[in-house]
Amino acid sequence: MRLHFIWPGKTRNAQLRALFEDYLKRLSHFARCETTELRMTPGGDTRAGIDRESQRISDALSDDDISVLLDPEGKEWSSEELARQVQEWENRGIKSVAFVVGGPDGVSQELLSQVNKRWSLSRLTLTHEMARVLLVEQLYRAYAIIHRLPYVK
Repeated sequence: MRLHFIWPGKTRNAQLRALFEDYLKRLSHFARCETTELRMTPGGDTRAGIDRESQRISDALSDDDISVLLDPEGKEWSSEELARQVQEWENRGIKSVAFVVGGPDGVSQELLSQVNKRWSLSRLTLTHEMARVLLVEQLYRAYAIIHRLPYVK
């Protein structure tokens, strides 16, 4: 299965980028991983800017993707629930799952209605760069749970 990560902007913090890349490398032992960093939209804090940025995100999604938007209003999953979800996707033969982190001012209603699932990493407020790290770490943890690796202890 392919895991596709989509978001506007680059991870500028060197330590967080290194952590992201470390977990991405670990994760790539279990699934093919691809990251799409879109150009930030000027005026992204306006409705028109959010709509343009959301359209870019939408354009990066494949018709074959199961799309999961990281959303504070989404469903919270435990690590075990995430592992069960990943295993279900694999058992169903899903070829690609796209994880979307929207811009700092959110995403359009159109994109909200387009995604298959909305997942909340936490009720805490996280920086987008930290959310990216947590996303790949939790996916790695899910695969460690599935394969009964000692990482989860």
